[in-house]
Amino acid sequence: MKLVPCDIPGPMIIEPRVFGDERGFFMETWNESHFRDAGFDLTFVQDNHSRSQKGVLRGLHFQNPDPQGKLVRVTSGAVFDVVVDLRQSSAHFGKWTGVELSAANKRQLWVPEGFAHGFLTLEDDTDFLYKCTAPYAPQAEHTLAWDDPAVGVAWPLDGLKPIISDKDRGGQALGNIAAFT
Repeated sequence: MKLVPCDIPGPMIIEPRVFGDERGFFMETWNESHFRDAGFDLTFVQDNHSRSQKGVLRGLHFQNPDPQGKLVRVTSGAVFDVVVDLRQSSAHFGKWTGVELSAANKRQLWVPEGFAHGFLTLEDDTDFLYKCTAPYAPQAEHTLAWDDPAVGVAWPLDGLKPIISDKDRGGQALGNIAAFT
């Protein structure tokens, strides 16, 4: 696999080796020893799968306490995936980075603990899969406002009005969230 650093330290784009021919393709999406050799000592305890139509915006979510690291990928469709550094001790606190993940490019993204995460679906019937290092804990879940001007995520909306849940509409400003130390 190839590791591609993001604009801010921590998150990492992972480009798996893909073996393809006229029949289709094969790739490993998770191999503990390969990831460990690359510097990721991870234990996953939960897998999640969501399906969304074009224009759905989910996030920006995080858990504090009980933070989750996430290894995310798309198996059908495409997303603009975003992470925001919420570690107050980081020189990059409040900074974001985004990457397109799609069934076509087969990229994965590592989202470390201490980051908010969200995505905008770019195609109908987008399947988004992610492995988590900690179980979902609703009492610890928080939402950073997807449109907080202090963060300034440049979502590729192209004139679309995003479809957002009530929970995500209630996201908090960066100055009001339960940030990490």
